[in-house]
Amino acid sequence: MSPFPEQSWGKRGQKDRKWGSGKNMMKVLIVDDEEALADLIQEMIERDGIYRVKTAANGEEGYEVFLHFKPDIILTDIQMPMKNGLEMVRDIRNHDPWIKTIYMSADLSRFRSLLEDEKKKYQASFITKPFSRFELLGLLSETMG
Repeated sequence: MSPFPEQSWGKRGQKDRKWGSGKNMMKVLIVDDEEALADLIQEMIERDGIYRVKTAANGEEGYEVFLHFKPDIILTDIQMPMKNGLEMVRDIRNHDPWIKTIYMSADLSRFRSLLEDEKKKYQASFITKPFSRFELLGLLSETMG
């Protein structure tokens, strides 16, 4: 038996790793226009085999991936071309009003009032870039409750 997971290729060419049966794995959608960062975050999250991850390059693609993947949680950048993370989540909430969401940005202060509203209404979380694997996994665990 191979020590490597079964692999298939996703939309952006990233590997969609499936460890074990995947039935109890939490599904995470990462949306970020910086492909290298999205890939790094995917590797950080998947390392322990607890999460199944898909990525998207912008809010429009993230919305489409959400509809097919049905993630448990969305980790999204805020500033992106075409549709930003806040706009994407607003559209997603038409399908799943209580989708768990973590917003990430290098400058959260620019969006503080909108993010505080998200936190009050939907218990959304946020994290400042750059962040460590430890910080991210802690926040994912906390957000999933």
